[in-house]
Amino acid sequence: MTAARYDLIIDQGSDFSLELVIKENGQAKNLTGWHGRAALRKTLEQGSTSADFVVTIPKDSDGYTQSGADLGKVNISLPFNVSAALTAATYHYDLEIFENGATGPTGGIAAVTRVIGGTATVRREVTR
Repeated sequence: MTAARYDLIIDQGSDFSLELVIKENGQAKNLTGWHGRAALRKTLEQGSTSADFVVTIPKDSDGYTQSGADLGKVNISLPFNVSAALTAATYHYDLEIFENGATGPTGGIAAVTRVIGGTATVRREVTR
């Protein structure tokens, strides 16, 4: 699957959130057992991230309804305090989902898919 391109506009000092539905062969991808990571960088070559998005794959809590994972849902967000700390500028971002191997969430990644990427323009906040 080739990563999609989607450019973001983030208001400095405000909460940002975007929900995506990941599809594979026209159907929602079951993301049970998958995790996500996404970051902003000022340049593609920058060594450290300017900010990391919070990435969540919703799960059901009752065991009976379909969860967001079953429906291919992924949410990326930046809390207001993180966007407030960013300099107003254009950044690069991408979102990857990854499936863990036998060793759990901290290691043993079995598969990685880059889902989406593009630029993220942080617009300067006036009221602060």
